Formats: sequence, C-alpha cells, structure tokens
Amino acid sequence: MQADSVNPNDQTQEPPENSPTKVTAPTPGPISPSIAATAPGQIRVIKRNGTVVPYAEDKIGVAITKAFLAVEGGTAAASPRIRELVAGLAGQVSSIFTRRLPSGGTIHIEDVQDQVELALMRSGEHKVARTYVLYREERARARESEDVNPTTENAITINVVRRSGDRTALDMERIRTVVTEACEGLEDVDAQRILTESLSNMYDGISELDVATSLLITARTLVEEEPNYTFVTARLLLDQLRTEALEFLDVRSEGQDDHQATQSQMLDTYANAFEAFIHRGVELELLAPDLERYDLARLGASLMPERDLQFTYLGLQTLYDRYFLHSNEVRFELPQIFFMRVAMGLALQEEDFEERAVEFYELLSSFDFMSSTPTLFNSGTLRSQLSSCFLTTVSDNLDGIYSAIRDNAMLSKWAGGLGNDWTPVRALGSYIKGTNGKSQGVVPFLKVVNDTAVAVNQGGKRKGAVCSYLETWHLDIEEFLELRKNTGDDRRRTHDMNTANWVPDLFMKRVFEDGDWTLFSPNDVSDLHDLHGTAFETRYLSYEALTGTGELELYKRVKAQDLWRKMLSMLYETGHPWITFKDACNTRSPQQHSGVVHSSNLCTEITLNTSADEIAVCNLGSINLAQHVTDSGHLDTEKLKKTVRTAIRMLDNVIDINYYAVPAARTSNMRHRPVGLGIMGFQDALYRKRIAYASDEAVEFADESMEAISYYAIESSSDLAEERGSYTSFEGSLWSQGILPIDSLERLQNERGKEYLDVNLDTRFDWEKLRARVKTHGMRNSNVMAIAPTATIANITGVTQSIEPTYQNLFVKSNLSGEFTVVNPHMVHDLKHQGLWDSVMVNDLKYYDGSLQSIDRIPVGLKQLYATAFEVEPRWLVDAASRRQKWIDQAQSLNLYIDNASGKKLDVMYRMAWVRGLKTTYYLRALSATSTEKSTVIGDGALNAVATEIPSAAEIITGEPMGEPADVPEACAIDDPDCEACQ
Repeated sequence: MQADSVNPNDQTQEPPENSPTKVTAPTPGPISPSIAATAPGQIRVIKRNGTVVPYAEDKIGVAITKAFLAVEGGTAAASPRIRELVAGLAGQVSSIFTRRLPSGGTIHIEDVQDQVELALMRSGEHKVARTYVLYREERARARESEDVNPTTENAITINVVRRSGDRTALDMERIRTVVTEACEGLEDVDAQRILTESLSNMYDGISELDVATSLLITARTLVEEEPNYTFVTARLLLDQLRTEALEFLDVRSEGQDDHQATQSQMLDTYANAFEAFIHRGVELELLAPDLERYDLARLGASLMPERDLQFTYLGLQTLYDRYFLHSNEVRFELPQIFFMRVAMGLALQEEDFEERAVEFYELLSSFDFMSSTPTLFNSGTLRSQLSSCFLTTVSDNLDGIYSAIRDNAMLSKWAGGLGNDWTPVRALGSYIKGTNGKSQGVVPFLKVVNDTAVAVNQGGKRKGAVCSYLETWHLDIEEFLELRKNTGDDRRRTHDMNTANWVPDLFMKRVFEDGDWTLFSPNDVSDLHDLHGTAFETRYLSYEALTGTGELELYKRVKAQDLWRKMLSMLYETGHPWITFKDACNTRSPQQHSGVVHSSNLCTEITLNTSADEIAVCNLGSINLAQHVTDSGHLDTEKLKKTVRTAIRMLDNVIDINYYAVPAARTSNMRHRPVGLGIMGFQDALYRKRIAYASDEAVEFADESMEAISYYAIESSSDLAEERGSYTSFEGSLWSQGILPIDSLERLQNERGKEYLDVNLDTRFDWEKLRARVKTHGMRNSNVMAIAPTATIANITGVTQSIEPTYQNLFVKSNLSGEFTVVNPHMVHDLKHQGLWDSVMVNDLKYYDGSLQSIDRIPVGLKQLYATAFEVEPRWLVDAASRRQKWIDQAQSLNLYIDNASGKKLDVMYRMAWVRGLKTTYYLRALSATSTEKSTVIGDGALNAVATEIPSAAEIITGEPMGEPADVPEACAIDDPDCEACQ
C-alpha cells in the first residue's frame, strides 16, 4: 500500500481513489455554519476551505483505520485488535479537545491531525504514524502547487458576532493594527504570517472572542521557532484584556464607538481607566475606600503604558488567571493599574503617600523588584492580608494542639504558608497524668493538620499549605519519617502535608563519629526544645546518663548512621522530610536574646522565634537580580542600592497595614518587625555575565551580589530606624552589639567546632562603618533577608525562579487556555549567533527534554553555559548557597538536584550542606540511574571528591536499596506547580 492511499482525516477531504475503503466525506455546505456546528458547548472543526463542521469522533476513527490499512493491508479492517486500538486512539484525541475546550469551541483541522499523529506515536504505532505523516506532507505539497489561497476570499465574506449579539464585517484594519503593534520593536517576528495563518482559521459567524483567540493561538505556536513571539502573544492577550476591562469600566478611547483600544490608543486612555477602576472597585467593595483619598489624576498621569510591552505570555497569563481583580469572572484590572493599586495600598500610611505610591509603582512596574504573592493579591483591598509566612509552636496539651490547628485554618484562609513546630508534643506511649493513660504520640494530630490543610481553601485560590517540623531526638521521629509513604496504615499517613527534620548539630556529629543516638519523649526532657549549641549538648548528655540509672524509662537508643540513612532514604523516596539545621538557625539568629527558633516555615527560608504567645510572621519580596547586571556583565551597585532602599521601606510598611487573622501573629510582627528581602533571576544574571552555573565564577558572583544586598538592606533598615524608631526588642539583640550576619559565623564555629565548619569569610565592603551605624541608630527590623522560592512572581517578571539553575531550556506548559512552549531566549540568541537555531534543533531539544548535552553540534562552551539543573553537580549549588548564607540573617529555599542518585551521593551532599554552614535545605529533586540516560553531568566530579574531605557513612548507606525517587517537581511545591503560598 502506498503512503498516498492514507486519508488523514475524513472531516477534511475525500480519500485517495486507491484507498481500500471508500468513505464519503461530508458535502461542504455554505459558508454559514450548520445548527450543530454552532450549538452551545459543541466542539467545531474549521476545514481548510473555511467552513465549520461539528467535531465527530467516528470520523477520527475512520482516518486512523485507513492509516492502519495502508500499513497492514485490507484485512486489517476486520481485526478486533485494530478496531480496539482505533477506538482507544480516537477516544484519546477527543479527550484532549474536551479538556482543552470544556465549554465547546473551535479547532482547526490541522490541530486535529496533529493530535492524531501524536496519539499514534505515543501508542508505539510508529510505522502507522510515519505513513500518516508522509501522506499529510504530500497533501500539503499538493495544495501548495495548486496555489490555493482561500484567505483573501474568506476575509471578504467573514462576519463577526459581537458580544452584544450583533453581526458585523470583520474589521481587517483593526486586526492589522493590533498585530502590527504587537510585533513592533521585536526582531525576527512576522506580523503578516500571524495575519495569514489566523485568517485561515476564521469562518463566517465567528465570535468576537474567537477572532482574538485565533490571533493569540497562532502567535503562541510560533514561540518555539522564535522566543520573541512570547512578547507578541502577550500583547495580543493584552488586547483581549483591554477590551474586557474597558467594557466593564465603560471607558472608551477618543473617537471610539466601542470599548476596544489599541496599544497606541491606551496612551491617552489608561489614566481614565485607572480612575474608573478605583471608583468601581470601591463601589463593588473590593478595594479599600482609602484609595479614593489619592489624587487619582496625578497617579494616573504617572502610569507608564509602554511597560505593558515587557511581559512574556506566561507572565501576563499568570496575572490574568490569578492576580487581576475581577467581578463575576470579568477582569477589569489592567497591568499598570494592578501595579499602582499594590503601590497605593503599601503607601497608605506614608506622610507623603502620593509621592511614595509613585516610587513604589515605578519599582514594581519596572520588574526590578516584586512583592510576594499575598501582597500582590491583597494590597489596596478591603482585607489586606499581605504576609507570606507564619510559624507556630504547638503546646503539649489538647487546648494548645487544637488551638494551633485552628490558627492554621485561620491563617490558611488568607493565603499564608505555615510552618508548625510539633516537637513539644509527647511521644507514643508516654504517660498522661490527667487521664492516667498513655499518649498516642504526635502522628494522629498531624493527620488532623493534614486534613485541615486540605479543607481550608486559601482565599479560594488553592488548598492550604503547611509544613510540620520535628526535632531529631523525638521518640516518634522514625514514624514521622514515614508520614508521606504510600504504604502502611493510612490513618498514620499525611499525603498532603509537608514535613521537615529539625536537626541539632550533636546528631550530625554522632553521624560523623558513627556513634549512638538516643530518642526521648519531650515531656521527659522538655528543656531540650529550647536549647541549642553547647548548652544543648551538655543537657542531652545528662539525659543520656539518666537512662543508665533508670531515672528515664521511656527512650530508645539507635545508631546515628542508621537513623541518618533512613532520613535520606525517605527523603529520596517520598520527597520528605526535608533536612534543616537547628543550631545554625539559632546560633546565628539576631534575636536569640528574646526567644528560640523552633522551626522554619513552609519553604524553609524563614528562621524566626516562636512561642506560646507569638506566631512568627514574615513579609517577603524579591529583587530581580538580572535587572541589576549591566550589558557589560557588571553588577550595578548604585541601582541595586536604590532598589533595596525602596524595597525595604515597602516591606516595613506591610507590617503596619497588614490584616492579622490571629492576635498572636500581630503581637509578634509588631514587636520584632521582621522582613525577608530575597532575590530571583540569579541564573539570568549569570547568562548576562556569560558565566556557567557550575563554575567558581558563579560561586564568586553569588558571594559578591549577596554581600551588596546584605549591606544595603541592613543600611536601609538602620536608616528607617533613624526615621521611625527601632523595633521594640532591639536592645540585647546581636544587632545592638554590632554583630552582623557575617560576624555570627564565628559564634557558630565556636559552638560547633572548627573541624565541622568550612566557610569562606572574605568581604568587600566597609563593614566596620555599618556596624557602628547599626549600634548608634538601631534597626527597624529584627530580620531583613530571606530567599524565597518565587515560583509565581518569577513567572510574572519573566526570569528564572529564585537562586535556581534553569530547569529545562525548552518545555511545554499547559493551562486552561491550552498548551504552549516556553524556551530559553538566552540560549536561542546564542544558537542563532552560531547559525545553529533551526527546526531540527527545536525537535532535538524536545527529544532531549530541553538539554543541549547530547546534541553533537553544540559547542562545549554553550553546553556548559546552558547546563540544566540535573546537569550541574550539587556541590556548585551548595557552595553558592554557602557564600550567600554568610550574609543572610535568615535562610534560603535551596532545592538540591541530583541525577543518578545513590545513597553515597545523598550522604555526601547533605553532610556538605551542614559543613558549609547552611541553615536549611528544601526539596530534593532526584533522578534515578534509569531516568538519566539522556543526561550528562557538568562539573569536575567534585561531589565525589568532597567525600575525601568529609567523613562519610556511604559504605553503610549504599547497602540500602534506593528504590524510586519522588516525582520531580516543576516549581516550588512538589505537589503543586501553581503554589502561591510563599511567592
């Protein structure tokens, strides 16, 4: 059977004459669609001649059957195997479109055929798929040779159904203007191509919304060829958003009868839309009435419509889907209005609030800095819950336990991420005096916490997010390690809750020394919870001695390395519990005079004191580091200083205007005023500097950039203290003694021992001058720095999240509007310069999951520069984090990537993290040996070399089968790529 006997889809054309099975195609009707094709909720297919027909799964089946007949011969039609395969494949194709268009809509015939092709390939029917592809190519060439160009003909006859229900001729002039404006200033994009391909998908009777969607989808499919189409697509989406918002606000551009406005028309329309937005938002009880106190004409004149053009498609779509204010699902907030609304909310209590609002707006809208998601959600609204993170300690009684669970629910309700310290709760089998019974331990309560997190919806946006911490000496620690396993008693499993180990230094020393480790119930050793460093060691040893005399009866002695092995095994297999280090967090805490850090938060970057009457709160924001690297590759310290100064002021303002769901959170935040200034776009900054992540230069840049941020952040908080006064508990803090974060490393070294701390102490700035200033003027904030994951706000600004290496250079993302490609623009620029960017390269990148390492024609230098996360040796991530940590008064969300994972590698990596002075680690993203056949590690193999410097329990750990790793997450939350709890 020849390839030309295959009819790819019966909905498009007659089959070839020599096809073994003749199936009559539907007779093309007039341009006006049929009733079935226009019925609400129906999926419709646009044929190549512009007509629209109802989608029919049976016709998909006919086309697939013919493809099998072409390969297997005419008898295949009678095969039950073939019929079953065809039915399954046709169903797969239909389900794709049903998911994509749950309420009905239109698809082009080419899209149908693309999905049939993919279904054949995914099912392993490669010969059939190849025959199908060849026939499609042959028919495409035939159409080209016939010079069939229905676009012009159809454009003349296409009528559009307006939102009002009226029909009008397609406005080609406006469409051409919108597309041309969308392409302005961008290299290697083709406005005419978008117009031509979009018009081929339009039909008589198309809705106004579908006209806009057709333009957007056409541009979106071109992103993989040229990354600049992501900006084109964003601008086309912006045109839809403008129409939606202006119609709701009843604002028209000058000379317009309708509510549509092009980008150029918005220059004169934005200010009017802004004023209308504020008044309508207050009227709908969505915005705080205080916003009407501003001189709206002045603020409207400060808006910069041209900054709408800097969004990528993913960035603007993220704002549209989750951030813009809406009424009955109608978005009426435009991007620059959004940034001004956030700025106004943050400036409400400033003396010169209008001037400050403009200052804050300029910083946000420039993408130089971005506030955290809760602040973007709620600033300027009636319920201004702007904080990202909450930390609590749970008391060892029923009142305390259920009070903590209630606090979790109330805090989750307003989109906060939670960290709970459960160490004080007595262990399984311990005595309960009130009932003369025995405790069931901490695990049953954690099950309740888990289910509460699922039940409480974060502001209608996602389920609650919580992480529970337990100290490594707790008698329930072994069962705690297994909470995320998929086997065992489900009543003692927490499948939706995160967990983390709170590890004291003494335990790590016992692991190094291959010593024993004793587990206790906290009601017998209650003071261990509040001790750290040498004080903890002394007291722990005394409790161990009591077990020998019989004074302590409830305990368990294990080999430290056995417990360590289980910690690593569970981390690998379930993704939990994460590993965080108690003593580094406490010994370096500026606030150790006023309490104890009992845990970190949901994302392991916050290290604040908690107690029965204080729930720690932190307010976050992140500097876009890539925006502070010049074209010549130098760190722009002057710009960075200005950004940090304004950012710290914004974060401090959050504390005073914030809504507090529970009193203990307000008490703590007002007393200590902590903020967490972090960074994002570190990988993009390296690209601008032409530095590979796996390099000494990258480690040095991590040091250099974080030192500058640390210096300016501390200086800015001290300046605010001079203006507004120091935080209440300043006296007695390390700040008050002139001990800055860089100085606290010496304290950690003294407590832990020099042999267990290997940290670079080099400096560049005049720190002595700053020490004197802080001692004299104080600090406005007890803590000023923390590096959060930034998964969503990095999407908004179009950079890599936080301090992460690039996950993939090319990947496909799905959302409610369909699938679209995201590609690394830096890489494409370099490949174009080398003459290597073509369709073959695109397909190679898809095949190799966005990795360059297996593509022979890529130069070695580019392979190193664009190495993805699993291709960078973990030691580079740890070393860079170590250099940052010396400057940070809190911590950093550090994901660790490791391919070809083994017990030995995990052991060495986490020992190295401790020795390098890290306070916390976050997700372990591991690939097993079978998952990494396409990958090549970039680096010098130094991870293994570290084992010669750091004693290892590898020979014990490697005796444990590693199993399969936990699923690799694509964003900050391993369960939820749309996590918004922190940033």
